[in-house]
Amino acid sequence: MKGATPIGMRLLALFFAFGACMCALTIGLLLFPGGALDSLWQLNPEAHAAFQRMDGLSILLMSAVGVACALAAIGLARNARSGRWLGILILVVNLVGDLTNAFVRHDLRTLIGVPIAGVMIFYLTRQAKSKQSGNVIGDHRVID
Repeated sequence: MKGATPIGMRLLALFFAFGACMCALTIGLLLFPGGALDSLWQLNPEAHAAFQRMDGLSILLMSAVGVACALAAIGLARNARSGRWLGILILVVNLVGDLTNAFVRHDLRTLIGVPIAGVMIFYLTRQAKSKQSGNVIGDHRVID
């Protein structure tokens, strides 16, 4: 039987669910420009300009990121190994992106994400390793 989902996993599931919702909002803003929520682009006009340059690829990219975040959220909420490893993968890609933006674009603001992603990766890795110790089949502990 699966153990209870730790509070840290639940919080990370909410974090990834929020990411999926923001991807959906971004897709909506890209598909229907000039709408009532279009003023939200003022929060990040650089992203808006970059998405416009990408044209249809931006919707494809945000769809992929949104689906990945949603799957990670579901997996983490269920305390599943796949959710932990997908979460780690997403965070590593984000960490690389933050470091690239900091050093290539000289945008030092992105460095705030480095320690945050690092802590989340550390937590998920620790959880993943603790689940691998002992007699485990899939996400279920076997009683000897």
